[in-house]
Amino acid sequence: MFEFQQYLGFILFLTILTIGFWLMFFLVGFVQYWIGGSIIELIKEKKAKKLAEQEK
Repeated sequence: MFEFQQYLGFILFLTILTIGFWLMFFLVGFVQYWIGGSIIELIKEKKAKKLAEQEK
């Protein structure tokens, strides 16, 4: 019916597919965290600039 090499190829395919899925999942989460942090820092800088202008 099926030989061991065919099972091995299928298992290798599933392994690579799974690794790719989890890598994509991790990178998407990391990129969202990176963009969110950048936006928060930008907002903080704008608030600090406004406060500095108001104090003058």
